[in-house]
Amino acid sequence: MPDTLFSPIRIGDLDLPNRIVMAPLTRNRADDTTGEVGDLQAEYYAQRASAGLIITEAAQISPEGKGYVGTPGIHSAEQVAAWKKVTDAVHAKGGRIVIQLWHVGRISHVSLQPDGQAPVAPSAIAAKAQTFTPNGFEDTSPPRALRKDEMPRVVADYVQAARNAKAAGFDGIELHAANGYLLDQFLKDGPNRREDGYGGPVENRARLLMEVLDGLETVWAPGRIGIRLSPWSGFNDAVDSDPDATFGWVVERLNGRGLAYLHLVEGSTGGAREGGFDALRAKWQGVYMANNDYDRDLAMARVGSGKVDLVAFGRPYIANPDLAERLAANAPLNEGDQATYYGGGAEGYTDYPTLETA
Repeated sequence: MPDTLFSPIRIGDLDLPNRIVMAPLTRNRADDTTGEVGDLQAEYYAQRASAGLIITEAAQISPEGKGYVGTPGIHSAEQVAAWKKVTDAVHAKGGRIVIQLWHVGRISHVSLQPDGQAPVAPSAIAAKAQTFTPNGFEDTSPPRALRKDEMPRVVADYVQAARNAKAAGFDGIELHAANGYLLDQFLKDGPNRREDGYGGPVENRARLLMEVLDGLETVWAPGRIGIRLSPWSGFNDAVDSDPDATFGWVVERLNGRGLAYLHLVEGSTGGAREGGFDALRAKWQGVYMANNDYDRDLAMARVGSGKVDLVAFGRPYIANPDLAERLAANAPLNEGDQATYYGGGAEGYTDYPTLETA
């Protein structure tokens, strides 16, 4: 009997009741000074605990890793204590939750950086992109290239964030290596023009990613670590001249690690579903999580055919806290209010009705 979107599945060391995943969604509602989440986030995530798995909004691993106003961190004791309220609330509802570890690299602005410093990147090439600052949307600031002797510090920041995630009660971690942020900037030859051991051929461009994974595996069992990639997406001005070859090499090197899952953006982030994702999926020997513009019919079809093991839903989870139940019942979905996606309070965040209340 073929699997369905509503079948249970074991991914790494985690048992999930269904294949419906809440994708990571930046909502810009953390305390901008402290990087702490609050009671509002605890309520928001607990409302969505019927998902097979929740992946939190991305959380920066260090002050240097911040790129947007109102985003949370996972690098201070206070942030850990704040996140513990979230994980406790989700677990009290029977849910499973992992945190996405984030360093934005060059997708930042001097107003968001410690002491107004330049953001860091693989190369000193400004992104043709904007970020969300205290003044609204602004062009990203020109970055400086990370020195080779700084790479161990970056790795150490990821490792400490992984330790903090464990202390905060998460069930695992997802490494954000997608959407034009730091690790994706290293992987792709558009933003990475280095001429040392972290640039040039793909094995060099992937070096930092592999060093970070080695570090994370000293803290978490591989079966509690997922990774997100976006090979064909030009989001945040991160492009590669041959994404099929680059990410085919990367996926083949990831195969032996025993990771919980590979989370792939199929095509352009929030855009066209174009790219060789089925060919890349065929190279991957583990649990495969698909993302990008999925609706119920597409999710049902691709899980039922065995092409996909899990489907991560983003925008539908903003407006439908009980999305898993709605999909199972083939019930209509609430429409999201885009004006409240980024920043604000409870409106457009924790006040969407469930089927029961509707």
